[in-house]
Amino acid sequence: MVKINGKETNEACGMTVSEYLEANSYNPKHIVVELNEQILPKSEYFTTAITDGDVMEVLSFMGGG
Repeated sequence: MVKINGKETNEACGMTVSEYLEANSYNPKHIVVELNEQILPKSEYFTTAITDGDVMEVLSFMGGG
């Protein structure tokens, strides 16, 4: 079981971060991924697997003023 954006799921286990983002229509250019309370460098999205017990947050940037 992993927790992504506050929701528990089993579907992401075994996927890379990149695979998860693509499957959920995230644009990597407009987000930051925090994995287990650490910002994950974009260069590691393709090689980092989501594993049981991970906590991941996908943070989007919003403009405004």
